[in-house]
Amino acid sequence: MLKAVLFDLDGTLLDTVPDIQKCVNDMLVSRGYPTIDYAQTCAYVGDGAIKLIERALPAGAGDVEECYRQFRTAFATSSNALTRLFPDELEMLLALKARGLKLGIVTNKPQDATERIVAQFFPEGLFDFVGGDSGMFPCKPDPSLARYAALSMRVSPADCAFVGDGETDAHVARNAGMQGVSVLWGYRTREQLEAAGAKVFVKDFAELQKFLEKIC
Repeated sequence: MLKAVLFDLDGTLLDTVPDIQKCVNDMLVSRGYPTIDYAQTCAYVGDGAIKLIERALPAGAGDVEECYRQFRTAFATSSNALTRLFPDELEMLLALKARGLKLGIVTNKPQDATERIVAQFFPEGLFDFVGGDSGMFPCKPDPSLARYAALSMRVSPADCAFVGDGETDAHVARNAGMQGVSVLWGYRTREQLEAAGAKVFVKDFAELQKFLEKIC
Protein backbone atom coordinates (compact mmCIF):
# COMPACT_ATOMS: atom_id res chain seq x y z
CA MET A 1 0.00 0.00 0.00
CA LEU A 2 1.41 3.36 -1.00
CA LYS A 3 2.26 5.56 1.98
CA ALA A 4 4.92 7.92 0.64
CA VAL A 5 6.14 9.41 -2.63
CA LEU A 6 9.75 10.43 -3.22
CA PHE A 7 10.53 12.82 -6.05
CA ASP A 8 13.64 13.71 -7.96
CA LEU A 9 13.99 17.50 -8.26
CA ASP A 10 15.65 18.73 -11.48
CA GLY A 11 13.47 17.87 -14.46
CA THR A 12 10.80 16.27 -12.27
CA LEU A 13 9.53 18.97 -9.90
CA LEU A 14 11.40 21.96 -11.30
CA ASP A 15 12.66 22.99 -14.73
CA THR A 16 16.08 24.12 -13.51
CA VAL A 17 18.26 23.64 -16.59
CA PRO A 18 18.23 27.31 -17.70
CA ASP A 19 19.70 28.41 -14.35
CA ILE A 20 22.14 25.50 -14.24
CA GLN A 21 23.28 26.33 -17.77
CA LYS A 22 23.81 29.98 -16.84
CA CYS A 23 25.92 29.15 -13.77
CA VAL A 24 28.01 26.62 -15.69
CA ASN A 25 28.57 28.98 -18.61
CA ASP A 26 29.50 31.89 -16.34
CA MET A 27 32.21 29.67 -14.86
CA LEU A 28 33.37 28.44 -18.27
CA VAL A 29 33.58 31.94 -19.76
CA SER A 30 35.55 33.20 -16.76
CA ARG A 31 38.17 30.52 -17.47
CA GLY A 32 38.25 30.88 -21.24
CA TYR A 33 36.46 27.62 -21.99
CA PRO A 34 33.71 27.08 -24.61
CA THR A 35 30.16 27.31 -23.30
CA ILE A 36 27.53 24.56 -23.40
CA ASP A 37 24.06 24.80 -24.93
CA TYR A 38 20.66 23.84 -23.51
CA ALA A 39 20.65 20.33 -25.00
CA GLN A 40 24.12 19.62 -23.63
CA THR A 41 23.08 20.83 -20.19
CA CYS A 42 20.05 18.52 -20.21
CA ALA A 43 22.30 15.61 -21.15
CA TYR A 44 24.89 16.42 -18.48
CA VAL A 45 22.62 16.79 -15.43
CA GLY A 46 21.34 13.99 -13.22
CA ASP A 47 24.47 12.43 -11.75
CA GLY A 48 25.56 15.18 -9.36
CA ALA A 49 27.35 18.51 -9.68
CA ILE A 50 30.88 17.15 -10.00
CA LYS A 51 29.84 14.95 -12.95
CA LEU A 52 28.09 17.94 -14.52
CA ILE A 53 31.29 19.98 -14.40
CA GLU A 54 33.45 17.11 -15.65
CA ARG A 55 31.15 16.74 -18.66
CA ALA A 56 30.98 20.48 -19.35
CA LEU A 57 34.75 20.98 -19.37
CA PRO A 58 36.88 20.31 -22.45
CA ALA A 59 38.70 16.99 -22.50
CA GLY A 60 41.95 17.17 -20.57
CA ALA A 61 41.04 20.19 -18.44
CA GLY A 62 43.20 20.07 -15.34
CA ASP A 63 41.18 22.35 -13.08
CA VAL A 64 38.04 20.27 -12.49
CA GLU A 65 38.03 20.74 -8.71
CA GLU A 66 38.52 24.50 -8.97
CA CYS A 67 35.77 24.75 -11.58
CA TYR A 68 33.47 22.64 -9.42
CA ARG A 69 34.03 24.86 -6.39
CA GLN A 70 33.45 28.01 -8.47
CA PHE A 71 30.21 26.58 -9.84
CA ARG A 72 29.04 25.44 -6.39
CA THR A 73 29.63 28.91 -4.94
CA ALA A 74 27.74 30.63 -7.77
CA PHE A 75 24.91 28.10 -7.78
CA ALA A 76 24.45 28.33 -4.02
CA THR A 77 23.65 32.03 -4.36
CA SER A 78 21.76 31.91 -7.67
CA SER A 79 18.44 33.77 -7.75
CA ASN A 80 16.87 30.86 -9.68
CA ALA A 81 15.17 33.50 -11.82
CA LEU A 82 14.90 31.18 -14.83
CA THR A 83 13.59 28.15 -12.90
CA ARG A 84 9.92 27.20 -13.22
CA LEU A 85 7.37 24.79 -11.79
CA PHE A 86 5.69 22.44 -14.25
CA PRO A 87 1.97 22.88 -15.13
CA ASP A 88 -0.55 21.53 -12.58
CA GLU A 89 2.25 20.35 -10.31
CA LEU A 90 1.46 22.17 -7.07
CA GLU A 91 -2.20 21.19 -7.21
CA MET A 92 -1.23 17.53 -7.51
CA LEU A 93 1.25 17.70 -4.63
CA LEU A 94 -1.34 19.33 -2.38
CA ALA A 95 -3.90 16.69 -3.36
CA LEU A 96 -1.50 13.88 -2.48
CA LYS A 97 -0.71 15.55 0.83
CA ALA A 98 -4.44 15.87 1.57
CA ARG A 99 -4.78 12.10 1.06
CA GLY A 100 -2.31 11.58 3.90
CA LEU A 101 0.67 10.59 1.77
CA LYS A 102 4.12 11.62 2.94
CA LEU A 103 6.16 13.48 0.34
CA GLY A 104 9.92 13.65 0.00
CA ILE A 105 12.68 14.83 -2.32
CA VAL A 106 15.79 12.79 -3.13
CA THR A 107 18.15 14.55 -5.52
CA ASN A 108 21.81 14.64 -6.50
CA LYS A 109 21.71 18.44 -6.32
CA PRO A 110 23.92 19.87 -3.52
CA GLN A 111 22.07 19.95 -0.19
CA ASP A 112 22.40 23.69 0.37
CA ALA A 113 21.08 24.53 -3.10
CA THR A 114 18.31 21.95 -2.68
CA GLU A 115 17.04 23.40 0.59
CA ARG A 116 17.12 26.95 -0.76
CA ILE A 117 15.28 26.23 -4.00
CA VAL A 118 12.64 24.08 -2.27
CA ALA A 119 11.97 26.91 0.20
CA GLN A 120 11.72 29.34 -2.73
CA PHE A 121 9.20 27.39 -4.83
CA PHE A 122 7.12 25.26 -2.46
CA PRO A 123 4.93 25.93 0.60
CA GLU A 124 6.58 25.33 3.95
CA GLY A 125 5.85 21.87 5.31
CA LEU A 126 4.78 20.37 1.99
CA PHE A 127 7.68 17.91 2.01
CA ASP A 128 8.37 15.59 4.91
CA PHE A 129 11.94 14.94 3.74
CA VAL A 130 14.32 17.01 1.62
CA GLY A 131 17.59 15.28 0.78
CA GLY A 132 20.38 16.26 -1.58
CA ASP A 133 24.10 15.64 -1.90
CA SER A 134 25.44 16.46 1.57
CA GLY A 135 28.35 14.04 1.48
CA MET A 136 26.61 11.65 3.89
CA PHE A 137 25.51 9.20 1.19
CA PRO A 138 26.66 8.32 -2.34
CA CYS A 139 24.74 9.97 -5.15
CA LYS A 140 21.93 8.19 -6.97
CA PRO A 141 21.63 5.52 -8.34
CA ASP A 142 22.94 4.31 -4.98
CA PRO A 143 19.76 3.68 -2.94
CA SER A 144 21.12 4.78 0.44
CA LEU A 145 19.55 8.26 0.54
CA ALA A 146 16.21 6.97 -0.75
CA ARG A 147 16.17 4.29 1.94
CA TYR A 148 17.16 6.85 4.56
CA ALA A 149 14.29 9.06 3.40
CA ALA A 150 11.84 6.19 3.89
CA LEU A 151 13.29 5.50 7.35
CA SER A 152 13.01 9.18 8.27
CA MET A 153 9.36 9.22 7.22
CA ARG A 154 8.76 5.93 9.08
CA VAL A 155 7.59 3.99 6.07
CA SER A 156 8.89 0.84 4.42
CA PRO A 157 10.65 1.25 1.07
CA ALA A 158 8.08 -1.20 -0.31
CA ASP A 159 5.37 1.35 0.53
CA CYS A 160 7.12 4.16 -1.38
CA ALA A 161 6.98 5.31 -4.97
CA PHE A 162 10.02 6.97 -6.52
CA VAL A 163 9.20 9.50 -9.26
CA GLY A 164 11.87 10.88 -11.56
CA ASP A 165 12.83 11.86 -15.09
CA GLY A 166 16.24 10.21 -15.32
CA GLU A 167 17.98 6.89 -15.69
CA THR A 168 19.40 7.26 -12.19
CA ASP A 169 15.85 7.56 -10.83
CA ALA A 170 14.77 4.35 -12.54
CA HIS A 171 17.83 2.62 -11.12
CA VAL A 172 17.41 3.96 -7.58
CA ALA A 173 13.75 2.93 -7.48
CA ARG A 174 14.72 -0.62 -8.36
CA ASN A 175 17.77 -0.64 -6.07
CA ALA A 176 15.74 0.67 -3.11
CA GLY A 177 12.82 -1.70 -3.64
CA MET A 178 10.36 1.09 -4.44
CA GLN A 179 7.69 1.51 -7.11
CA GLY A 180 9.36 3.41 -9.92
CA VAL A 181 7.51 6.00 -12.00
CA SER A 182 9.29 7.70 -14.90
CA VAL A 183 8.01 11.09 -16.06
CA LEU A 184 8.21 12.16 -19.70
CA TRP A 185 8.32 15.94 -19.24
CA GLY A 186 11.94 15.99 -18.03
CA TYR A 187 15.40 15.79 -19.54
CA ARG A 188 15.42 12.20 -20.86
CA THR A 189 13.51 10.45 -23.62
CA ARG A 190 11.26 7.43 -23.16
CA GLU A 191 13.80 5.35 -25.07
CA GLN A 192 16.58 6.34 -22.67
CA LEU A 193 14.38 5.51 -19.68
CA GLU A 194 13.31 2.17 -21.14
CA ALA A 195 16.98 1.30 -21.66
CA ALA A 196 17.48 1.97 -17.94
CA GLY A 197 14.74 -0.52 -17.09
CA ALA A 198 11.83 1.85 -16.46
CA LYS A 199 8.41 0.18 -16.70
CA VAL A 200 5.85 2.83 -15.70
CA PHE A 201 5.59 6.13 -17.61
CA VAL A 202 3.42 9.21 -17.16
CA LYS A 203 3.11 12.15 -19.54
CA ASP A 204 1.86 14.84 -17.12
CA PHE A 205 0.97 15.47 -13.48
CA ALA A 206 -2.68 14.53 -13.97
CA GLU A 207 -1.64 11.09 -15.18
CA LEU A 208 0.86 10.80 -12.33
CA GLN A 209 -1.79 11.65 -9.75
CA LYS A 210 -4.18 9.10 -11.24
CA PHE A 211 -1.55 6.36 -11.09
CA LEU A 212 -0.47 7.14 -7.52
CA GLU A 213 -4.04 7.30 -6.24
CA LYS A 214 -4.74 3.94 -7.89
CA ILE A 215 -2.01 2.24 -5.84
CA CYS A 216 -2.82 3.94 -2.52
